[in-house]
Amino acid sequence: MAEHPRPISVSLGQVLMDSGLLTAEQLRDALLAQSSDSRRKMLGEILIERGFVSQEQLLRALANAKSMEFIENPSEVADPGVRALIPESIRHEHLVVPLSLADGELVVCTSNPDDFVVCEHLARMTGFHVRVTVSTQEALETALAMVLPEVESSTDRSGADTQEIVAELLDNLDDVVGAVSEPATAEMSGSPDEASSGPVVRLVNHIIACAVAEGASDIHIEPDDAQLRVRLRVDGVLHVRVRPPYRMHSAIASRIKIMARLDISERRIPQDGEISVRVNGRPIDLRVSTLPGKFGEKVVMRVIDVGGTRIGLEQLGFRASTEATFRKVIDEPHGVVLVTGPTGSGKSTTLYSVLAGFDTECLNVSTVEDPVESNLPGVHQTQVNVKAGLTFSGALRSLLRQDPDILMVGEIRDGETAQTAVQAALTGHLVLSTLHTNDAPSAVTRLTNLGVEPFLVAASLRGVLAQRLVRKTCVHCRTTYVPDGHERASMGKYGETVTELRKGIGCRRCKERGCSGRIGLYELLVPDSRILDAISAKVDLSAIRDLLSKQGFETLWDDGMHKVLAGLTTLEEVHGACRR
Repeated sequence: MAEHPRPISVSLGQVLMDSGLLTAEQLRDALLAQSSDSRRKMLGEILIERGFVSQEQLLRALANAKSMEFIENPSEVADPGVRALIPESIRHEHLVVPLSLADGELVVCTSNPDDFVVCEHLARMTGFHVRVTVSTQEALETALAMVLPEVESSTDRSGADTQEIVAELLDNLDDVVGAVSEPATAEMSGSPDEASSGPVVRLVNHIIACAVAEGASDIHIEPDDAQLRVRLRVDGVLHVRVRPPYRMHSAIASRIKIMARLDISERRIPQDGEISVRVNGRPIDLRVSTLPGKFGEKVVMRVIDVGGTRIGLEQLGFRASTEATFRKVIDEPHGVVLVTGPTGSGKSTTLYSVLAGFDTECLNVSTVEDPVESNLPGVHQTQVNVKAGLTFSGALRSLLRQDPDILMVGEIRDGETAQTAVQAALTGHLVLSTLHTNDAPSAVTRLTNLGVEPFLVAASLRGVLAQRLVRKTCVHCRTTYVPDGHERASMGKYGETVTELRKGIGCRRCKERGCSGRIGLYELLVPDSRILDAISAKVDLSAIRDLLSKQGFETLWDDGMHKVLAGLTTLEEVHGACRR
């Protein structure tokens, strides 16, 4: 947003000169430009445009002269409990953030401390004495974007579902985006005014809040030729939540871009950004990705519950024998432990569960991640920043100089990171990381393909855990049934004696899906001397698999069949997961 300081009641030029931020010559230059400008720009605007001062310097000096407090990050000190005292429309229109309320005094933050009319209006409207603090427009916009209003859940609305609640919000949108639907080929405006209007803000907030309430991992906003489709990925499956009219697309996309600090005028190239918000007091991060398409930009937001409850290993769905063996692996003082699987298979959750079990009072535990998905108390977490030159391998090398005991590398993507991780393990550190492979044995060949010598892989590798996620059958509507011949045949040896299986038939609690929540399927490779010798001898992957098979190695499929027989998931879920 362009910076447009408004008139002030003290001599701005004198204040800036007294603060040492402006010379007399610069002031004369700015005053001359102001007198010759037909639009009569404000002095502060001219000073900022000419680069004499920044907006922060100007406002800090002004706040000091008026004995007001300058707030560098209002989003960090704003109390969500007082936001309702000022209507959302006023907060956005006048760029004012309510910070706190104590002893009858409402503290607000603004970039225009001399707007006495607004301050008096706020005092009359709230009935409190208003104390004004100062911050920059950018910081205030960030604070406003981070604060989501409380959104009622569908169960609090006399049975009204999400579709009805959103439709209620859509009724007032014609004033914002026009009464006539624009054709699919029309140029989309997506102006900041439209994107910041009340109904659009409420709708976007409502979508985000519903996603958090349902435990969704992703939000998809997809334009088609006649309408939008808003889908939430819940338990790994996408579900349509609402189909707004197409004319709303530009305003919704622009609102999300504003929140993520993206360029709303750029629709020809993909953009990536981040949004940090609070929903019902919970800190939530949204990783935003936009992608141009035939009918407009598709927007996808990954939902990350930063303050989510830690999950222990015992809650991930390990069978008792697998969990006991895995605990022995991560108790090793040094070596490489890998978790493998495709995107969305729960690898990060498993690693976070492992890290949460370490004694961080006695151990130096550090991570390198992209992104940092959750805050771990007592763990030093480093965010990769490729644009700034901070890569996985570079950060890992730096961490090795920080006297670490345990290192977690979010992902091994290249040869340099792989070799650094192996060397760290060989020099007495426990290194945890992830790889994108289809199964546990493939991790061995993946490391060698990245340039790690086979004998170094054999010397450092302690264990590989491959995993998938499947939906759990709903415990409230689970029922037994007799599998047919085709189903028994598809189970292989496990179908020879099976007489009944379980599945969910759908109920109100699982939203008629028959499934609720997810559970992991796991295969754990702990290489013994024969496997390590085979790795060192550079045998191919099929030979390693043959060796493991002779040793009774249990695969993802085997674990899935055990969980089908236990009624925890369905045959269809395991078939789908093991094909990925």
